[in-house]
Amino acid sequence: MLKISKFTCENLISGCVTDERAPRFSFAFESDRENSSISQAVLQVNGWQKITDLQIAVPYEGSPLKAFTKYRAVLKGKDNSGETAEAEIEFETGRFDTPWKAEWISDSTYQFTEKKVSPVPMMFRKTFTIKKKIKSAKIYATAMGIYELMLNQKKVGNEFFAPGFTSYQSYLQYQTYDVTKMLQDQNELTAVVGGGWAVGSFVFTRKNRVSADLQALLLELRLLYEDGSEEIIGSDSSFDVTEEGPYRLADFYDGESFDATIDTAAVTWKKASAEKLKISPKLLAGYGMPVQAQETMNPVSCRTNGNELIYDFGQNFAGVVCISVQGRRGQEIIIKHAEILHPDGSLNTKFLRTAKAEVHYVCREGYQTYMPRLTYMGFRYISVKGAAEKDITISARALYSGLTATGSFTCSDQKLNQLNSNILWSAKSNFVDIPTDCPQRDERMGWTGDIAVFAPTACYNFDMSRFLDKWLMDVMAEQKSTGGIPNTVPAQGYGFPATMPVLAVDFWGDASVLVPYAEYMARGDISILKKYYKMMKKYVNACRFWAGLFGFGHKRYIWHTPHSLHFGDWVAPDVPKMQQWQKRSKWTATASLKNTSSQLAKIAEILGEYEDAGRYREVSEKVSAAYQKEFTDGHGKLKSEFQTGYVLPIYYNMFDEKQRLDAVKNLARLVKDADYCIGTGFPGTPYILFALADNGQEETAYRMLQNTKAPSWLYEVEMGATTIWERWDGLDTDGNCPISNDGTDNMISYNHYASGAVGAFLYTRIAGIYPIEPGYKRFAIAPVLGGGLTYAAGSVETPFGKVISDWKIKDGRFEITVKVPFGTVCELKLPDGRKEELFSGSYTFYAKITS
Repeated sequence: MLKISKFTCENLISGCVTDERAPRFSFAFESDRENSSISQAVLQVNGWQKITDLQIAVPYEGSPLKAFTKYRAVLKGKDNSGETAEAEIEFETGRFDTPWKAEWISDSTYQFTEKKVSPVPMMFRKTFTIKKKIKSAKIYATAMGIYELMLNQKKVGNEFFAPGFTSYQSYLQYQTYDVTKMLQDQNELTAVVGGGWAVGSFVFTRKNRVSADLQALLLELRLLYEDGSEEIIGSDSSFDVTEEGPYRLADFYDGESFDATIDTAAVTWKKASAEKLKISPKLLAGYGMPVQAQETMNPVSCRTNGNELIYDFGQNFAGVVCISVQGRRGQEIIIKHAEILHPDGSLNTKFLRTAKAEVHYVCREGYQTYMPRLTYMGFRYISVKGAAEKDITISARALYSGLTATGSFTCSDQKLNQLNSNILWSAKSNFVDIPTDCPQRDERMGWTGDIAVFAPTACYNFDMSRFLDKWLMDVMAEQKSTGGIPNTVPAQGYGFPATMPVLAVDFWGDASVLVPYAEYMARGDISILKKYYKMMKKYVNACRFWAGLFGFGHKRYIWHTPHSLHFGDWVAPDVPKMQQWQKRSKWTATASLKNTSSQLAKIAEILGEYEDAGRYREVSEKVSAAYQKEFTDGHGKLKSEFQTGYVLPIYYNMFDEKQRLDAVKNLARLVKDADYCIGTGFPGTPYILFALADNGQEETAYRMLQNTKAPSWLYEVEMGATTIWERWDGLDTDGNCPISNDGTDNMISYNHYASGAVGAFLYTRIAGIYPIEPGYKRFAIAPVLGGGLTYAAGSVETPFGKVISDWKIKDGRFEITVKVPFGTVCELKLPDGRKEELFSGSYTFYAKITS
């Protein structure tokens, strides 16, 4: 039987409110028949009908949609056997640039001049009466800062940190809330606005007031009555405001202070004042994936350490604590957070740097519950002072963007399964509205280098479409006129390299090319390439400019600007100092230029930009030749050997066949000489196992992957890690951090997903699943056996349905079961060399294996 398994508008199954004039629809089918495919799909919206054989991002092409309107989309499908299916979804249009019947409001009497801190949260209030029967009531709201809405003492919506983090000078999201069922005859609407990213302290320099001098609120409540009349209550001077509410502190780094003894009816309220913003962003209906409360985390242990309780949640994560307490009025509870403990069992907060990461809660009398709303922490452990264990119940909620999980992986090696769990939790912990580097210290910034290398793994594990597109809009908005990309996006007060308008930084800026392409291959939506093509060209052109600036002949293709302007082989464990990582930038930057120009040539060809494709392909070929001439002996051996120096040209196909084979042998020799320990930094780590396994060194790759000696992925697992570390040398075998005087200012995070990019190897080589065509319209399943693994299973929820690879080995026989989604083609490669082309359905195959 044919059925429609998924039907989305703007990549949302439900709850879509969009300002897109031509919203896009995607859908997938299922059938219990093998070899099924769609013969016709008919999409109907607002009187418009489209007969299509496409299933991904089909744009609406009918008459103009109206603002503030709910629409129904109907999909009818017929397969190649004549079976039919039908489904429908609703979506809603946003404001479409409708002028706001509201003002930006703030408190002009509040003097906020302090540096390196966040302002006291403002609380706004509006009371109003409903005199007629309501048909619908919608709130449209945004803020400079982050806001929480309450209507009649109940929270509005389920988001944290609205309106979200964007490049505020360019874009600001607004949220839409249906509050019809929350209204009463007499109503009180309140909004708390903290400093957030726009006004509060941010980046490790703790800069504040970057986008606005004070918090500000913009809000409309649109009331539609059953008699057809409409009323709009907009933010203006009729709203009250105070800084004397229960939220006494709200800062992403320092935490939150909440005084439950404060009665908001008894504080001093003033009339709100109109606020003129110093920036003019475009206001758009929310287009990302907002942060929400996710898993409930319960502590696995509690013990007393001096005058404090130490709780262990058993998992490092990003989120907030939840407390339930039988309290006394004025009783203060102080909660601190940390990723690791000192040997004496106390919290190790040294690596938070200037971040305090504390919660201060002042109790009212009686039983009460509390969860911070205007901050978050990265932690596994907490200390609690001010309450006895018998009087308090502790739990926590993980906070991250509401991403849909799309991948799964498991195998017979439980340490690899733990590694995969660590990768997932580091991703969740750092997908907090933007892709951050870490969730705990005074950073939590949108470092481009991390997501550049991690994007393929991210796209296996989650549907990243809305999340990445939102962030890429900011990357494009903040790109400099000469093509350079800031190292962190949004830069939001971070000076370098935003202060150097022509600078391009390899691998970090490469995110402008690598991230859109990873998303394109995962989801199959060509519009992401079209949307960001000009950005990619500007960036690669900038890289080409910098590479050729100081060279002649082949050196015009060796990117050798001063190493202090690069990150080089960042956090490579085989050299201990930051400057040593950076001094490898000639190799990493040159390889980066080859890769981005080659990738851009491929993208240009996809988009029909054939002249561009030829030009960038020529650049990539010349860079490859220059790398060989400058850095090798001409026979696949580097003049200065290090793992990343081999990995990148091997993986990026920069050698001819003979040189490649020799280079692989040399890389394998380095790996063996290092006792199969990792020696790569950010640039080489995602690719080293591929460089080995795809070139006849499968067992070398597996020995490196499964190595438990430091530095290695599984050393972290052996040390009890539940997330990926920023540094391979994060802890020694005694549980101490050996990092000191390396020039990084105590730069160690134990929740940093970059080297978790190895997750792509788990999916594509162990499970064997990878796309041949974008969106997995055609894909491969080709497991690479080794490492003593006796079974592995992986799945990927593609735009067309779920792909499954499930294999096992027993008594010298290999058995694999695969699932091929409706309308797709699988190229299966078995260990004995046989190949099968499979259409939709489930299949099992066997093969003999030889040792």
